[in-house]
Amino acid sequence: MTRTLLASALLLASFVTAAEPAQPATVVDIAAASTDHSTLVTALKAADYVRSLQNAGPFTVFAPTNAAFAKLPKGTLENLTKPESKEALQNILKYHVAVSVYETRFMREGMKLGVANGGNVVFHVKDGKTYVNDALIVGSARAGNGIVHIIDGVLLPPTK
Repeated sequence: MTRTLLASALLLASFVTAAEPAQPATVVDIAAASTDHSTLVTALKAADYVRSLQNAGPFTVFAPTNAAFAKLPKGTLENLTKPESKEALQNILKYHVAVSVYETRFMREGMKLGVANGGNVVFHVKDGKTYVNDALIVGSARAGNGIVHIIDGVLLPPTK
């Protein structure tokens, strides 16, 4: 009897299919869903960098808000989003991305992190707040392929 019940259960289980789980949001999906990151999404599209950040990752993305982009000198963003500036824009955006997931609780004063453009960013901790270079990390959101840290400034790579 036990074998019959077990065989019946196995047969029934073979016919029952689980619903496909919802695909977790990517770091790009999180930025695109935020009204505070429309400038970043526009820049990602102009740099043809969206597809890269939709890959499996894992990624850590430092995502400047629209207000952060507004702090740039007048005309900077407009010039960077022109087709002839694509390489320079990619370099800047890659300076905002690291491979792997780095949570703020593990960021320490003076810690360096290699980023996708080949450079490094440096973390600072002041009064319990974490900064990447000089930009304050104001919040974080987990994604299916990494983590997004919302920052209040645009990270500009050092000139070579």
